[in-house]
Amino acid sequence: MGKLLIVGTVAFDEIETPFGKTDKILGGAATFIGLAASQFNVESGIVSIIGDDLPSEYLDILRAKKIDLSGLEIVQGGKTFFWKGKYHKDLNVRDTLITELNTLADFNPIVPEKFVEADVVMLGNLHPMVQMSVINQMKKRPKLIILDTMNFWMDNALDDLLKVIKHIDVITINDEEARQLTNEYSLVKAAAKIQTMGPKFVVIKKGEHGALLFHDENIFFAPALPLKEVFDPTGAGDTFAGGFAGYLADSGTISFENLKKAVIHGSNLASFSVERFGTERMVDLNKEEVNKRLHQFKTLTQYDI
Repeated sequence: MGKLLIVGTVAFDEIETPFGKTDKILGGAATFIGLAASQFNVESGIVSIIGDDLPSEYLDILRAKKIDLSGLEIVQGGKTFFWKGKYHKDLNVRDTLITELNTLADFNPIVPEKFVEADVVMLGNLHPMVQMSVINQMKKRPKLIILDTMNFWMDNALDDLLKVIKHIDVITINDEEARQLTNEYSLVKAAAKIQTMGPKFVVIKKGEHGALLFHDENIFFAPALPLKEVFDPTGAGDTFAGGFAGYLADSGTISFENLKKAVIHGSNLASFSVERFGTERMVDLNKEEVNKRLHQFKTLTQYDI
């Protein structure tokens, strides 16, 4: 059983889409990553920070999935990170209405002793110096360090981000962010330039249009499964990352061929995440459903030449 260390937010989300809206519900990058990774045979632990306002039943959801919470700091009297957003008819377009960092503003991550030699480290979207702090706490070099980031850090902490990128093996970003980071419009050129910054592998997410994996001169494309209904894309990217990291921690093999499979597993789990609001679909997801849809992915692109 591989060990997976997850660093990211456990948060409140409030979401509005053309199909409905929620009050405050469980969200956060680490939450979605952990729930996705729980589909694999891995020992996973979350490093994050919350206030004492997060309902205990939310933490029970994570514990029920056998996610270790010894690295989750609970600040008495503190407030949990909160994000509120509204999606348009084109679900790729959203407006951020409220962002409250709260306890996250002073987050100093501490990796629990049992995870300082984790096989895979999944660095969720946080300040690059928080991500770097976690890397520095590892007692030995993990088999794989995966980093997720976004354009906000490119705008506001680019120098710090570039320092972290030097130390990682895989970066996951979307197409717009890849272009911003490299000043290249071609995603092939952008991926090649990112590989010179440090990562051996580059995953470029294209939302409903799938994901691209780059390594040296090799390119792999994984489609997104066409779905009848999409309710809420909020956690899709983090669910993808959790499936990707969880599969690799479980299989233990780091190669282009195996990362291709990881991309498919990530895409597969992300296709479930968007079917309900928040974490609802991922909490109830079972292995039979996952395997059935995995075969749908296979038939989606399988053909003979």
